[in-house]
Amino acid sequence: MDAVVCLVTTPPDQARPIADALVTRELVACVNIVARVQSVYRWRGAVEHDDEALLVIKTTRAAIPALGAALGELHPYETFELVALDVADGSADYLAWIAASVALPEG
Repeated sequence: MDAVVCLVTTPPDQARPIADALVTRELVACVNIVARVQSVYRWRGAVEHDDEALLVIKTTRAAIPALGAALGELHPYETFELVALDVADGSADYLAWIAASVALPEG
């Protein structure tokens, strides 16, 4: 299976613009925005707490490099989260839709 689910956290006010750009660029089939998650993490030696939005992105494994490049352009964080999880199984029609919805840049 080529489908992956990617997790990306972002400031809440940036979630929709990033999601729109990724779908418009055909790098992803779908982005679900979980409006408010509380993140606790270590950054530069200190424990930080932030309210963020979580993007749950459906795309293909082959699109991950282009997705990472787009996030590097669009995302405001110096070090942004991009974690890809393989899809082990799912609706055949839905997985086919993901594959058909993602267009990799030529080059």
